[in-house]
Amino acid sequence: MAGASETAHGGAIPDEHPAVIIKPAYDENLVNEDLAPLRNQTWSAYNIFAFWMSDVHSVGGYVTAGSLFSLGLVSWQVLVALIIGILIVQFFCNLVAKPSQVTGTPYPVICRASFGVKGANIPAIIRGLIAVAWYGIQTYLASAAFMIVALKFFPNLEPYSDLKQHGFAGLSTLGWASFMALWVLQAIVFWRGMEAIRVFIDWAGPAVYVVMIALAAYLVAKAGISNVGLTLGEVKYTGWDAVPVMFNAIALVVSYFSGPMLNFGDFSRYGSSFEAVKKGNFWGLPVNFLGFSLLTVITTSTTLPVFGHLITDPVETVSRIDSTFAVVLGAFTFMTATIGINIVANFVSPAFDFSNVSPKVISWRMGGMIAAVGSIFITPWNLYNNPAVIHYTLDILGAFIGPLFGILIVDFFIVKKQQVIVDDLYTMSPSGAYWYEGGYNRAAVMAIIPSALVPALCAVLPGLEGLANFTWFIGCALGYGVYAYLMKRQPDLAAQPG
Repeated sequence: MAGASETAHGGAIPDEHPAVIIKPAYDENLVNEDLAPLRNQTWSAYNIFAFWMSDVHSVGGYVTAGSLFSLGLVSWQVLVALIIGILIVQFFCNLVAKPSQVTGTPYPVICRASFGVKGANIPAIIRGLIAVAWYGIQTYLASAAFMIVALKFFPNLEPYSDLKQHGFAGLSTLGWASFMALWVLQAIVFWRGMEAIRVFIDWAGPAVYVVMIALAAYLVAKAGISNVGLTLGEVKYTGWDAVPVMFNAIALVVSYFSGPMLNFGDFSRYGSSFEAVKKGNFWGLPVNFLGFSLLTVITTSTTLPVFGHLITDPVETVSRIDSTFAVVLGAFTFMTATIGINIVANFVSPAFDFSNVSPKVISWRMGGMIAAVGSIFITPWNLYNNPAVIHYTLDILGAFIGPLFGILIVDFFIVKKQQVIVDDLYTMSPSGAYWYEGGYNRAAVMAIIPSALVPALCAVLPGLEGLANFTWFIGCALGYGVYAYLMKRQPDLAAQPG
């Protein structure tokens, strides 16, 4: 489609969507300007690298990296586990990136190839709900940094930070003000569109590195180089006893990235080439995550000699520094970092996912705002402050991530042999390749039930705690295997016209 499109009656109409391709034959119930295939894909390897920096450089990333060095292993074992884990993530991200990059379509649209043009709403809604829960929690974590800045400049607000004196629904008045301030700030960035998000993540990730290096240098100078270590606890496992713990560490790394890894197609679709995406993944995952993790453990280990006890929360660490400027800079930096991961991992995803449910009514922006509003009503501070609730809610939802990933990968690489008919992703015609039976591929729907049930049981049943960290791998393998088996039994469904 160049400058104009042909209507169903043969007349030319002006092209109203210069950035995407919307053909007259596309069904309005399956397409809008946000879900249509891209005409131009312009993101460079640096943009993908910056995406991963925003995903890693957050309070959650800091705590996760620090926790790896607190497992009772010696430092070299942690580093080996960390490198293996992040290389696995890189490998799977390259796999999931390809179908969206070659078609220029986001995650819920490419899912139509495996689940059917209507059935794709099943993985879209599941991923969207997971993102809503995490969006609220990450906003709440970022608001803690905002509160520190507010109290530093206005100590008279202290009573309003006390829930018992001023507050409702489980959060103090100042907590509400901080949460809503961050909520609005994120909405402003998101509302300006993907180009504004690209600009934001391009500088947010590097900015966090600058402050992290400065913070590490400051704390090392105060603690003394001899007090810097790469083990944040007593070494409990040696020899063969360390192997199961290392496997757990590898699984933790993969699990941490499982959400953004599943819908990475929402971003890889913008990649100028698949090679650019792979290059960005290399610098953004193994190189970046290793560097950030080392900075994290150096910073955390120095808190013991400097402040008298180990501090794993970077916001608390910067709040204890004597300099007001340093506290404000550090708090704003980690606030920015958390906004970055929240937008890329938990805002963009449900925006596409919810828009996919009803493209004619729900735009990408409206889909994102549905997620944002939903994140308020789940009162994420109550979720976060109740480990049992967050464990069962997020682990059960997370049990679906592995199967959805496995189905997407086996469908594209094995069943469809990397061939996707883009136009058929947008048609309700029964002759379309992805209509299957009434718009649903029963093989995909049936595959997800046992594939999600098994890891969900592993996550919640007593006695299976040892498998809880491996639910993504279990679900992914089951989704891959069950779907491949069911499609093999129905070769007519795997065949594509043309």
